[in-house]
Amino acid sequence: MPTYEYLCDDCHFRFEEFQSITADPLKNCPNCGGSVQKLISSGNGFIFKGSGFYITDYKKPKDSSKRDAKKEDKKEKKPTASETKNTE
Repeated sequence: MPTYEYLCDDCHFRFEEFQSITADPLKNCPNCGGSVQKLISSGNGFIFKGSGFYITDYKKPKDSSKRDAKKEDKKEKKPTASETKNTE
């Protein structure tokens, strides 16, 4: 169930309410009894707790074009003089 944020029109009391998605919005302020409006908020991110959840598991992949260029450089690398002597 999500947590909704409300603001009282009369006393400007701001509060949160843990409600079902299908529940009707609150109409009265718990502080003064005045009318309230539901606020739009960005919500919270996920918090993983326990073993097996690491921040590195969700790391963005590195730029593949740079990785591919390095592979190509290794393929095109010519053997040095000491490497050619060893093969003869």
